[in-house]
Amino acid sequence: MKTAAIIGGGVIGGGWAARFALNGWNVAVFDPDPQAQRKIGEVMENARRSLPGLTDLAMPEEGALSYHATLEEAVERADLIIESVPERLDLKHNTYARIQAACRGDAIIGSSTSGYKPSQLQQDAADPGQIMVMHPFNPVYLLPLIELVPSGANPADRVERARQMLLSVGLHPLQLRAEIDAHIADRFLEAVWREALWMVRDDIATTGEIDNAIRYGFGLRWAQMGLFETYRIAGGEAGMAHFIEQFGPCLQWPWTRLTDVPELTPELIAKIADQSDAQSGGLSIRELERARDDNLVAILRALKARDWGAGALLNAHDRARAPGEGDIARPLRTVARAVPLDWTDYNGHMNEARYLQVFGDATDRFMEIIGCDADYIAGGQSFFTAETHIRHLAEARAGARIHVDTRCLSGGGKKMHLFHQLFAGENLLATGEHMLIHVSLDTRRATAISDALAGKLDRIVRAHARLPHPEGVGAAVGKKGDAGAAR
Repeated sequence: MKTAAIIGGGVIGGGWAARFALNGWNVAVFDPDPQAQRKIGEVMENARRSLPGLTDLAMPEEGALSYHATLEEAVERADLIIESVPERLDLKHNTYARIQAACRGDAIIGSSTSGYKPSQLQQDAADPGQIMVMHPFNPVYLLPLIELVPSGANPADRVERARQMLLSVGLHPLQLRAEIDAHIADRFLEAVWREALWMVRDDIATTGEIDNAIRYGFGLRWAQMGLFETYRIAGGEAGMAHFIEQFGPCLQWPWTRLTDVPELTPELIAKIADQSDAQSGGLSIRELERARDDNLVAILRALKARDWGAGALLNAHDRARAPGEGDIARPLRTVARAVPLDWTDYNGHMNEARYLQVFGDATDRFMEIIGCDADYIAGGQSFFTAETHIRHLAEARAGARIHVDTRCLSGGGKKMHLFHQLFAGENLLATGEHMLIHVSLDTRRATAISDALAGKLDRIVRAHARLPHPEGVGAAVGKKGDAGAAR
């Protein structure tokens, strides 16, 4: 198991700690703040309830999170060291000197800096090639972008190793082609921030109106397609060239004041702060964070369903972690995941439609195991569900780790009979019994299971026939003893 050391446990450091720990890394934290453990603990709780909703697989076992009295103790065994101390170059240089005196020679040091270039961070370092920029975005445990910025002093193999570490915890390392102040993303943010400050100062818009312009408009487009691809579509069938031809002259017009920055007078600061406080409606920071996390999970899961933008990255991460088919002499583990936030209903538990979705996912996985995968279906044959019976026996709540074990009770000719059992640990939550018909997608009618599937399916049927007969098979609706928890 790999170890990450987090130096500085503020908002960003705490987010890094949660990202690594929930992805199975051990995490060692050093922060002299006596409140650091409490603050990071609160971030961890937010991460535990939200991050599992981004994956359709079970999260790894959480890594050990430890707090250390000295920086040297925290870094001595670390594979990756994340520096998240305040943005003062002298403080960072002093921190690197202490880290490099105590850490392993092959450890990588990443800085969360939003503005400094790696060459600035590397000045007078014992090993400059060990230090590079890894600039994240808050909350680090949910947002995937990391601006990975090396300098000429960083060996290519060390940069690649850093990139692979970031990929392994579901992040997207965007490696910059050259050093530049504030990297890429913060330069965009700074431009928007400056323009917004002028609008508030000049009473053109309030903080709430500016935020509405972003979150109800281009922010949603940018979240799934970015800047250039959005504008390419705006050019219609003629594409980007037409867009630039049509809107390029606007760049010469005095639409913005980006070249001029308003003085942050006490009056302007108070004005912005007052409007922002009013906009938040009296919600606490923790309440706002939870609302933000819930919204981000919903947006990212929607993108995941479309396999687009950041959602495609999440799907690729799931595929990289997908387990094999398992031992056919036992019930097959066809689903292992956490219950996402958006799967619960007004009763505070997983709603009945999601039980069907879980069993549908289990059926899809079983079909893949016997060979009815995307290529087989593209060839014109598949299975249709003809009948389903679900028994709801116990509750599942958001964040619960659940899994489905599947048995094939019979299979051959044109039919396949599956029995799914949904568990949380050893607790049986529900069962799903499903009869499926093999069909031709050309005629939409039943057809015999192909030889390509029949052999594997028959081996599983014979293996599962030797297992104890599961309770609940063939149960009828309303039969005494079958009913469990209500919707």
